[in-house]
Amino acid sequence: MRLDSSEREALGDFAEWLATEGIEAGGVGPREEPRIVDRHLADSLVFAGVWGETPARVLDVGAGVGLPGIPLAITHAQTAFTLLDRSGRRCRLARRAVRVLGLQNVSVEQSDVAFEARTWSAVLFRASIPPDRALEVAAPLLDDNGCAVVALSRSSEAGPVPSAPPDTVLDLVRTDPGVLDSPAWFLRMRNTEPRTKDGINS
Repeated sequence: MRLDSSEREALGDFAEWLATEGIEAGGVGPREEPRIVDRHLADSLVFAGVWGETPARVLDVGAGVGLPGIPLAITHAQTAFTLLDRSGRRCRLARRAVRVLGLQNVSVEQSDVAFEARTWSAVLFRASIPPDRALEVAAPLLDDNGCAVVALSRSSEAGPVPSAPPDTVLDLVRTDPGVLDSPAWFLRMRNTEPRTKDGINS
């Protein structure tokens, strides 16, 4: 991914915010400071290499203080991002980060994804819930051409791959070392059946 100067600057500002206010407020563990750029920001940006065509509307489930949603919103200014988390404290921190960075394409909502009824171009899960549950939750939330991207593993092997929910197709995607500091495995799920007006597969 090629970044322009404004994107690099904004990502640097977010990294600094995570390393200071984010850690002080408990949004990021103190031991994570040396890994904020190489692990957390880079890991977030890799999602864009998995989802394929740039989505119009993205739901980041269990976004915490904004990972992966905020880095992706910085590099995809024309995409609308909704950061969803059950924790009021984490949502307040994410809103603070959005204000500090001046992001106009990000909203933060406190809720459980179990109550989500809207459909989305993309639904993202970065270590928020187990992969099999993430696929189950995401399946009814996808637009006709939408996809879910689920972070699966950061080791040399992918590990167990869950089954695809009905009316979906599931791909296992590997990011080679060098892009990140270790191999990374993702699940990409897409619908195979068109939606009806009420959002249910026909």
